[in-house]
Amino acid sequence: MPRVLRIINRFNLGGPTYNAAYLTKYLGEGYETKLVGGTKDATEDSSEFILENLGLEAETLPEMRRSIHPLRDRQAYKKLRELIGDYKPDIVHTHASKPGALGRWAAHKVKVPVIVHTFHGHVFHSYFSPQVTAFYKRLERKLASVSTRIIAISEIQKQELAFVHKICPPEKIEVVPLGFDLTRFQDEDGEMRRVFRTVYHLGPNDVAVAIIGRLVPIKNHTLFLRAFKKALSETGVRTKAFVVGDGEMRREAEARCAELGLKYTDGHDPDADVYFTSWVKKVEFVNAGADIVALTSKNEGTPVSLIEAQAAERAVVSTRTGGIEDVVVPGGSALLSPPDDEDAFAENLLKLINDAEMRNRFGKAGREFVIEKFHYRRLAGDMTDLYNRLLA
Repeated sequence: MPRVLRIINRFNLGGPTYNAAYLTKYLGEGYETKLVGGTKDATEDSSEFILENLGLEAETLPEMRRSIHPLRDRQAYKKLRELIGDYKPDIVHTHASKPGALGRWAAHKVKVPVIVHTFHGHVFHSYFSPQVTAFYKRLERKLASVSTRIIAISEIQKQELAFVHKICPPEKIEVVPLGFDLTRFQDEDGEMRRVFRTVYHLGPNDVAVAIIGRLVPIKNHTLFLRAFKKALSETGVRTKAFVVGDGEMRREAEARCAELGLKYTDGHDPDADVYFTSWVKKVEFVNAGADIVALTSKNEGTPVSLIEAQAAERAVVSTRTGGIEDVVVPGGSALLSPPDDEDAFAENLLKLINDAEMRNRFGKAGREFVIEKFHYRRLAGDMTDLYNRLLA
């Protein structure tokens, strides 16, 4: 029976954990899979409940963390190399940058027959200085040279990797979109929506705008808050913003609210304009209560929050970056604007706030789109087919 060692960056709440967990649980018969991951940051919420809900056990490497730390990273590399030597996998499949570097090089040195890496996003713009970015590109090209296949999670991402950043030839890249269990976003009796809107004192015609994700520079919450302020000043509809998540930019985001004259709270103040909810494990609760889901990132891979929003029949307003155009229907389920264009984003947000019929139409179109394209059974089937081909 072929063995797969699956290595993810860390067990934090986010798309890579869902992706790795569903692949571990539902990969085709005839494969044995071991899941390994690093340790989440203190500002992140744990994703271990995802594994528990699926009945999965995983091994944690405390030394493998998000930040670069030469000594700790070397220890993580040594442990991965020992683990690969003991487990003797036929396939090592890494997810995201840190395990992609440590895991692929260890697998290469141990001579694993098949080495696969999934880019859930990339750091080739808007993260670092030109010099640091150039270093990471050289590193990824070297790692790609020892990989059997590179997996992009969207066609746009494949084009970027092959032709913009020149990480490897296009024929070495396979497009395998993410997959999820989207049934949990169905709120057929409306109970989740009623509870959410009662807790936050929202009336039937009030509009709730949610932005879901880590509060870090790349997510650009400043743009969201500035655009929200503009839209709020121009609409007659009572509108509230919900910042769902946490991170290093939390205090700066609160300061930005104060600067803009937006009243904010981390509680349930009915007079607040902006609610900082921190992490919410049952994000379906937020999606049920919201009317619009926003994203303002400077760089993205395949944003899970937008897939989940559409599964809940919510309209989307987002920047146009990375693989976003592959996970929404532009002009059909989402209004998109260029990154850092505050006025265009505010204009799109205002359109959706003021037009309930457009929100309903976008929501229905988005749900039909994601249910067909992003189901976990499709993901598992696609990956099983790829593994079979690579082993053959």
